[in-house]
Amino acid sequence: MVESTAHPPTQLSAGGPPRKGSDVMAGALVSLIALPLCLGIAMASGFPPIAGIWAAIVGGVVGSLLSKSPLTIKGPAAGLIIIVVSCVQELGRGDPVLGYRLTLGVCVVAGCIQLLLGLARAGSLGDFFPVSAVHGMLAAIGITIVAKQGHTLLGVVPSGTSPLALLAEIPHSLWNLNPEVATIGLCGLAILFVLPRIKNSTVRRIPAPMLVLCMAVPLATWFDLEHRHSYHLFSHDYLVSPSLLVRLPAHLASAIVFPDFGAVGSWAGAKYVLMFTFVGTLESLLSAKAIDHLDPQQRRTDLSRDLLAVGVGNVLSACIGGLPMISEIVRSSANVHYGARSRWSNFVHGICLLLMVSALPWLLQKVPLAALAALLVYAGIQLASPRSFAAAYRVGTDQLAVFVVTVVATLATDLLVGVLLGLLTEAVWHLVAGVPLRSFFPVRMTIGHAQADRVQLTVQGAALFSNWLPLRKRILAVRQGQDLSLDLEQAVVVDHSVLTQIRDLTEQLHQRGQTLTVRGLDKLVASTAHPLATRRQIRAA
Repeated sequence: MVESTAHPPTQLSAGGPPRKGSDVMAGALVSLIALPLCLGIAMASGFPPIAGIWAAIVGGVVGSLLSKSPLTIKGPAAGLIIIVVSCVQELGRGDPVLGYRLTLGVCVVAGCIQLLLGLARAGSLGDFFPVSAVHGMLAAIGITIVAKQGHTLLGVVPSGTSPLALLAEIPHSLWNLNPEVATIGLCGLAILFVLPRIKNSTVRRIPAPMLVLCMAVPLATWFDLEHRHSYHLFSHDYLVSPSLLVRLPAHLASAIVFPDFGAVGSWAGAKYVLMFTFVGTLESLLSAKAIDHLDPQQRRTDLSRDLLAVGVGNVLSACIGGLPMISEIVRSSANVHYGARSRWSNFVHGICLLLMVSALPWLLQKVPLAALAALLVYAGIQLASPRSFAAAYRVGTDQLAVFVVTVVATLATDLLVGVLLGLLTEAVWHLVAGVPLRSFFPVRMTIGHAQADRVQLTVQGAALFSNWLPLRKRILAVRQGQDLSLDLEQAVVVDHSVLTQIRDLTEQLHQRGQTLTVRGLDKLVASTAHPLATRRQIRAA
């Protein structure tokens, strides 16, 4: 959640032309972060570990060539884990290999749809969904990751399969943890939490995931996880074996797996095509927009072009057995932190991963799954931080309701149903508050010229998440060289999502040399003191 409506472009260090040295260094360092994350995401998704590497290589090489996004890193994301693993299980019906190949076929089709959306210049579609529903979706993804990977971190195989059942089983796994495996997992988790809090700038530049591996591999060797054996501790016998380590093929060529399109025409296949397209597109667009705010040169990504690149990358990745990919937020943020200047850092990151997996498969097979689980649990905690619930509450009870409904519904059903119920909750809240149904999609406005170089746009009806896209289109239609005054005094309601989008659009127009001035908000009543809280007209008694 964002805390301010007055959010001028951040003044960072002055930009300059791309520097090859900076991009090479940044790409190489990001590959050290990406390597364990890609392995862990693939294992958690029910794919072979190499599938995560394939996605990152394709995302790095192909994504950098097709996308004009200067700083985003393309690759597999933790946010898609629950869709992938559910697809493998449902389509495979007990046969994980068949489920894997059928899921690849679904991913190819979803990638083709993303490609077409990019060609249709549909990059703005991510702005349609209520902000709190999107944040609720991400929080639910984080909770599910923690619920699934927490057991792996502790060295316990759970009996439950649904997110809620896995959450309920965590106390049992804590009581019955495997001490050696849990030592690796908990030490990895401690590194991930402690390292960012160290103030020394040199230490903070060390890639935390790679530091986790530097701890985990020696510990796994000391505990002799490569050989099946039992050990006695605290009056209990515990078993360890090579199944607790990553497994990679001896030769990369043998790891190529082709998709099976046999399930695409089924109801289940169509459902997962929709889920991959919807969630993958939404996450990718949100990540790309977030990274734009970190760009020292204040560049803005062509979201439609970026979506096209992600779509092509997904098609190619799935055709050789790789995971679906997005413009990923964690690695992209690290890319900025390490001084990247252009999209070539993404290319270098892909090439470095290819070299590492080609030259060091023997070393990667010593990586314990508990260490990868620690990386994923940490990522899940970041997505589902208690701060996100508190932030929704500060915006207003309406947004907290949307957020909580989305989280609970997603955990109880699936992502698609969860987001749709969150969207429905937002709509019902507005209906109960007196907004007529006819005001949800058309946006009533008048256009005038306050001055020769300034266009005045007056909104007279409701400004809601559902009619933001036509309002946005009209704002962006103002030709360069003209400023815009947006008068909201006559609006019946201006919701949280629209206020958030207006703030972001103000920055985008600033990059075009235009100003967007918002007037009349002080005449509307805010639901809370939060600057982005939903505002409504004062009704006469």
